[in-house]
Amino acid sequence: MSDSSASPTSLTEQLSRHLVRPVDAAARSRARRAVLDWAGCAVIGAATETGRAFARLAADGVAGVPAGGRGPSRVLGAGRAPARDAAFTNGAYGNIYEMDDVDRQAVLHPGPVVIPAALAMAEALGSGPDALLDAVVRGYEAMVRLGRAMGPAHYRHFHPTATCGAFGAAAAAASLMGLDQARLTGALGTAATRAAGLWQCRHEPVTTKQFHTARAAAGGVEAAWLAAAGLGGPRFILEGPQGLFAGMAPDARPAEITAPHDGAWLILGTSIKPWPACRHAHAAIDAALILRAEAQGRMPAAIEVRSFADALTFCDRPDPTSTIQAKFSLQHAVAVTLLGGPPPLDAFEPEVIADPAVAGLRARVRLVVAEPYAGAYPRRFGTGLTITWDDGTTSRAEVPDALGDPENPVDHAAVVTKTRTLAAAAGLDEQRIEALIQVIEALEGPDPARIAAFAAILP
Repeated sequence: MSDSSASPTSLTEQLSRHLVRPVDAAARSRARRAVLDWAGCAVIGAATETGRAFARLAADGVAGVPAGGRGPSRVLGAGRAPARDAAFTNGAYGNIYEMDDVDRQAVLHPGPVVIPAALAMAEALGSGPDALLDAVVRGYEAMVRLGRAMGPAHYRHFHPTATCGAFGAAAAAASLMGLDQARLTGALGTAATRAAGLWQCRHEPVTTKQFHTARAAAGGVEAAWLAAAGLGGPRFILEGPQGLFAGMAPDARPAEITAPHDGAWLILGTSIKPWPACRHAHAAIDAALILRAEAQGRMPAAIEVRSFADALTFCDRPDPTSTIQAKFSLQHAVAVTLLGGPPPLDAFEPEVIADPAVAGLRARVRLVVAEPYAGAYPRRFGTGLTITWDDGTTSRAEVPDALGDPENPVDHAAVVTKTRTLAAAAGLDEQRIEALIQVIEALEGPDPARIAAFAAILP
């Protein structure tokens, strides 16, 4: 038998060494904002019919054992459950309204996967706020690095939030458990073996996308628990001959796993979504807001949206028939913005979809792949918009970076407002909303009671 200590160091081992380094104050602060952003998304997600379906599953017992309020971890809308089951159910909620955070280069949403896994484990272990926030930072780091390494060909068929999510959730759970580098490597290896999630769900009227995030969150918790129990995971799960890159990423970029990034934690470069639509549509909404201010009584006769190829692949829907299709329709996003201004939560509901004025304007929208947006993607999510008005004049707007990206950021007050708006739409009263915001803002230090207070204020 060969001596494993003499074998090359795997990418996962190198990442594990990177993940266990101390988390700085700036990254913790950004993690607190990520938790605040997730909380609003999760609360309103739990209030939807899709959310209620996951809550019913939690009440029955995700693992087949009746939950009945048993377990250490809070499930929104369904009492308490074992950490894995809480991560599963809460992991479904944050993506439902399509307002979850995003890393552009990885083209994935870390918040709805990593944060539910970290929160469930923090409650189960009696961890304090600092440990929770450190776990979120490390989970984002692992998930985003893997997503960036998977390459653009992977995104053509696979949902990276699903395929890379368990990797991030495992890193978060392992951080809270205090696993050493060897067991962290095992947890990541086990998590990566279950990479799955096909994009076909986006082309049919289903809510499988939420199952993707739920399974990723729960899978990461499972992988960390198994590693703690001594179950090893494949060290070369990423670059091995039958590993993740070979099987699912034909143009993988392995160097992204260990890229230095000036020592900064990658959570600092993630984006927050201000509009309730697919992120690929956000720069078009921003551009439409610019040109709406120039209308001066004119109406659009023709509208051209210039963007990147993936924006058209996922959001070319001139005639959406459901809320989720409207959220993935550039035509609808531009039309409702030009007609009504900043799109509210109900701008993608059936009544608005069927509005003759909205439908008529959607029909005037033409989509094209164009530079500089195609070449800049996915480093930048930009869009250009040209409107030919009914008087024959034209107006143009160029938005190189969508609102909420690091180059075009929203401030902390905007995130608070977003969370307050989502929670109010979910039916929470003002007193409870303010309490939720305050308890998240107070997440710091070692006291587990602050985690308990956060969980207790959730619906």
